[in-house]
Amino acid sequence: MAVTTTDTTTLNSLMRGEMSAIETYRQAIEKLGDANDPNVEKLRTIQRDHRDAADALWSHIEKHGGKPSEGSGPWGAFAQAVEGAAKLFGNASALKALKEGEEHGLKDYQDALNDESLPVECQTLIQGFISKQQAHISTVDQLITLV
Repeated sequence: MAVTTTDTTTLNSLMRGEMSAIETYRQAIEKLGDANDPNVEKLRTIQRDHRDAADALWSHIEKHGGKPSEGSGPWGAFAQAVEGAAKLFGNASALKALKEGEEHGLKDYQDALNDESLPVECQTLIQGFISKQQAHISTVDQLITLV
């Protein structure tokens, strides 16, 4: 059974958010620096989670007859804002911006989960992303207290 255009649009929007998160974390990792710092490794782990989520969403979009988006779309502007905040205001601001992005992503997933037209398997996938987003927020919160 194919997903309707609306459902594919929802999944594509979530995937674009994940693609933006990947770029945002790349920029934050570059800014925060030391490759051997365990806190930077925590950011890399979150970045990998976002990459895995984007890949899973891509697969679901294709599986349900949709065409995955090629880029982060309007979410790319968020990545640029984080980079700018890090350059202007330092690490604490960059981490706070990452937290805001994670909170926004959590809300997007919660809103998508309320879309009853999504197939059950997509809803199950999104439920897993919600718990990851919550864990990301907790991790970034911990990192903020360290800077």
